[in-house]
Amino acid sequence: MNKKKQQTEQTKKKIADAARALFAQKGYKATSIEDIVKATGCSAGNIYYHFKNKEGLFLYLLEEWNTEWDKRWLDKQTLYPTTIDKLYGMAEQLALDQLNHPLTKAADEFFNNSEKAPDVEERIHEMVKGYLDFNQQLLQGGIDNHEFETTNVTGLAIILDSLMLGLNQHSRRMERAEALETYRLAMDVFLHGIAKPTRTR
Repeated sequence: MNKKKQQTEQTKKKIADAARALFAQKGYKATSIEDIVKATGCSAGNIYYHFKNKEGLFLYLLEEWNTEWDKRWLDKQTLYPTTIDKLYGMAEQLALDQLNHPLTKAADEFFNNSEKAPDVEERIHEMVKGYLDFNQQLLQGGIDNHEFETTNVTGLAIILDSLMLGLNQHSRRMERAEALETYRLAMDVFLHGIAKPTRTR
C-alpha cells in the first residue's frame, strides 16, 4: 500500500472510530456531521469524501458490525456438530450481540427513520439479503444432513429472520439469562415444526 492510500485508510478509520463512539453515546439522530468534525478534526468535506453522508457512514459501521459477527461465527461454528446445534448457537450469539453491542440503540433509530436515499435503501436490502442467505444455507445444511424434512427453505429463512428480529426488539430490557432463555425457547418453537422425530429402538 502506497503512502497516500495508507493515509486515506487511516483517515477513514479515524472518522469511523469517532463516529462509532458518538453514535453509541448520543444515538443516531442526535449525532451530527458537525459532532464528528469536532471529534476528528477532519473537515466535513473530508467526511463526505469517504462516506458521502451520515447514512453512508452509519451503514459502513453496520457492515463492520456484520463482518465482526460473521468472523465470530466462523471461529465457533465448528463447535456445533449438527445444524440444530448450530441454530441454537446462532440464536445465543445473536442474543448476546444485541445485548452487548454499543450500536444497538442507534441502529434501531437508523432503521426506523423513514427518510432514506434510494442508494441507502439498496444497501439495506443487500444487508437483509445477506441475513436471509445465511439462514437459507444453514437450513439447507439441515436438510442435506437429513435432520430436517425437505421443505420451503426460502420461506423458512424469512420466518427465522423475522423471529430473530422480533426477539431483538423484545429482549432489550431483559437480563442476560432471561434473554438467552427466550432465544432458546424461540428456537425450540421454530424447530418443532421441521425437526424429524428421533427414532426409538
